[in-house]
Amino acid sequence: MMLTRNATFTLSLAFLVATGACFLGCSEKKVPEISEDSKFVDSLLATLTLEDKVGEMTQLTLGAIGTGLPSKLTEPQHLDTAKVSYALVKYRVGSILNCGNHSHSPEKWHEFINDIQTAAAKKASGIPVLYGIDAIHGPTYTQNGILGPQQIGLGATWNPEAARTAGKNTAVQVHALGIHWNFSPVLDLARDPRWPRFWETFGEDPYMVATMGRAIVDGYQNSGVPFAATLKHFFGYGFSLSGKDRTPAWIPERQLREYFLPPFQAAIEAGAMSIMINSGEINGIPVHSNKALLTDLLRDELGFEGLLVTDWEDVKYLFTRHMIAHDYKEATKMAIEAGIDMAMVPMDLEFTEHLLALVKEGTISEERINQSVRRILMMKKKLGLFESLGFPPPLTAYPGKENFEGSAARAALESITLLKNDTVNGKSVLPISGTKDVLVTGPTANSLNALNGGWTGTWQGDDPAFNTEGRPTLVEAMEMRFEANRIQHIELEMEFTENEVQRVVRSIQRRRPAHVVLGLGEMPYTEFVGNTEDIDLFENQKELVRAVHATGVPVIGVFIEGRPRVFDDIEPFLDAVVMAYLPGDYGADAIAQVLDGTYNPSGRLPFTWPRHTSAHMTYDHKHTEEIHANSSISAFDPQYEFGFGLSYSAVEYDALSTDQTEYNLDDTIEVTVELRNIGDRTSNELVAVYSQDRVASITPSVDRLRHFQRVFVGAGETVKATARIAVDELGFINRNIEYTVEPGAFGIRIGNQVVEIEVKNENK
Repeated sequence: MMLTRNATFTLSLAFLVATGACFLGCSEKKVPEISEDSKFVDSLLATLTLEDKVGEMTQLTLGAIGTGLPSKLTEPQHLDTAKVSYALVKYRVGSILNCGNHSHSPEKWHEFINDIQTAAAKKASGIPVLYGIDAIHGPTYTQNGILGPQQIGLGATWNPEAARTAGKNTAVQVHALGIHWNFSPVLDLARDPRWPRFWETFGEDPYMVATMGRAIVDGYQNSGVPFAATLKHFFGYGFSLSGKDRTPAWIPERQLREYFLPPFQAAIEAGAMSIMINSGEINGIPVHSNKALLTDLLRDELGFEGLLVTDWEDVKYLFTRHMIAHDYKEATKMAIEAGIDMAMVPMDLEFTEHLLALVKEGTISEERINQSVRRILMMKKKLGLFESLGFPPPLTAYPGKENFEGSAARAALESITLLKNDTVNGKSVLPISGTKDVLVTGPTANSLNALNGGWTGTWQGDDPAFNTEGRPTLVEAMEMRFEANRIQHIELEMEFTENEVQRVVRSIQRRRPAHVVLGLGEMPYTEFVGNTEDIDLFENQKELVRAVHATGVPVIGVFIEGRPRVFDDIEPFLDAVVMAYLPGDYGADAIAQVLDGTYNPSGRLPFTWPRHTSAHMTYDHKHTEEIHANSSISAFDPQYEFGFGLSYSAVEYDALSTDQTEYNLDDTIEVTVELRNIGDRTSNELVAVYSQDRVASITPSVDRLRHFQRVFVGAGETVKATARIAVDELGFINRNIEYTVEPGAFGIRIGNQVVEIEVKNENK
């Protein structure tokens, strides 16, 4: 069960415990033991001055203490000793983040961390600095680090172990720099492809995101090194009305709890140490000023005990953007009273000064400050900063790339999704066979930046100067996988013109390759830079597809992009379609292995791919959303459905059954299905189990994902797959904002197979 079944009972129980009331018989109260970490933190907290405490709640960016201007640091970068002393010694700043605008070598990171912790040791408290960074698909700001798929690609693997391993490997590499805090994972939902951070999520479904999120948090925090995950962005961030970054969302409480809360709750239960707050507003209230969400829900109801940090400059934005505060001081008061522990300031020290003044004048109590500082110190204690004083391990112990390359390459392989594979002249277009030439072109075909996306080397991920040395683009990977002289290449930039399209056509007509591979999609972006008015595939790319199709040569479209671009009008002109997402430094070789048949594709879509630009309908839509102006067809008509993907060896489903036809509320449903591989290769098949609530007091979704697993099925083999789903997991948030499972009829679906069951209104 994802949420509390009866909120009233929970509050009543909390009241009884808080007031010391006796029920179900009285006995001597057992005082909980105080942990050694708690004793240490409380002892340290008692020695701190108010100045020490508000400093601990302040986070500055690295650029604020570097030589030069924060946005344009002097190269090569070094820390400015005067700025460092001013921030860390005078103002007692407790946390630093970011990378100074681009990636650095491990040696440079050690220089930064050593200098910062040396300065921190000079303040009266001697408390080490907690350093945080966005290492979202590997060590993204470390030169030549091992970069795997972005989260949307990990989602396409439908493999929690891939996420767990990615988290573990990131933790080990980033910890070796002397950095213990990662601003990852994103647990927002990919419900609207207009949203520019769509690709930073695991997908559109709450259960799937919860499962993958729990796994990556486990990887980060149980990696063998002290390392903290950050859940972001709490919550509802990706569901703005406009689809643009950090713009208003209107989400009723029932939907917030039904869809957007479960991934966070699952990761909190997995032990996540920190949470970053949604920069936007929900129902007119900026989340970082919303006590009902940050204290009443997150602390009191969900029991989160970790650290809450704002996103970039969000306290200041309460009065400069949201316009709910008159000035910075009032904004600071709002954020602290809502429940914020640390402000990502990140450029100045006004927040610190205002917070100090608010406490001294009695507007904010020092006990409220103690709550936040206790959480910060506890996190530092758990991360071992007081033992290591925050200094990095020796550079000689820096882990070798060979320890991580295999799993990054494997995750990229598992993510690549085959969406179309037509037959031409009696043979499937993919995999590419024979010895004839292959032409590779298109704007993403020769770009390592396109393969990695944002938060890679730089914030926007668009500077080739900070790419990983030696990693191939798609063209280069195909030259390695195929005979190099078979691969023709015509370079095209994103803004290519009709003249360049005709150059491609003339080359095809002259050399007659056996296949044309088009690298389509987007170049990197993130946050507001990726806002768009239109999710149509770019018109020049559509013209390229049309022109190449007209030559009569089979055309393979490889989409390298962070969100699904609409291309229904030219889809018939593509003989095969491959979705690569943002697969990272090892993604080009993964695509090439799918194209040449070395690897049997197993990726499946973690989102619904819309056919039209305004059709942002997810798989778990309502029955009323299927009503079309033409009553003979359904309005739910995506290009490709959630969970869809092909392989080179198809698997058919048969004989779906459940162990019973009727279940009590506390039963577990055992679901069995036969998988029959009708091809000649082993397939890594996704078995996804959906429930269909036939009648409910809240309009039910057509489908809800309840379980998924990967099953290997050998060539010509038939295997049985079994899944177990607790009846308690078939519920929803009802009209009283309570989680409930309502008795009645349900369908259980796997693939095209559906079986009916009945849930009775009783327990055993």
